[in-house]
Amino acid sequence: MGDFMTKLKSISRISQMEALFDEANEKLTAFEKQIAEFRKLRENMKKLESYYTSAEWKKDFALDEEGMLHKDLKRGVLSEDGIYNLLERYRILLDDLE
Repeated sequence: MGDFMTKLKSISRISQMEALFDEANEKLTAFEKQIAEFRKLRENMKKLESYYTSAEWKKDFALDEEGMLHKDLKRGVLSEDGIYNLLERYRILLDDLE
């Protein structure tokens, strides 16, 4: 009877650890993909910040204010609050990660 109970406990323990192993493996794989995406995002955020602080952004903003751009042109990047808030969200996320 003792060997049988020992085997049952081992089987239960192994099954529990296997479930943890599978979950950890799945989550780490997903996390690695997210890290790769975040690295791409980091480069894009640098470009957006550089654009937002540039003379080109001011020129583009002025053209939009003067009504010189096509009405169908998507221009969220010219929204002062929109781009500022996006950059601020990014900075907060970076702070949280540190």
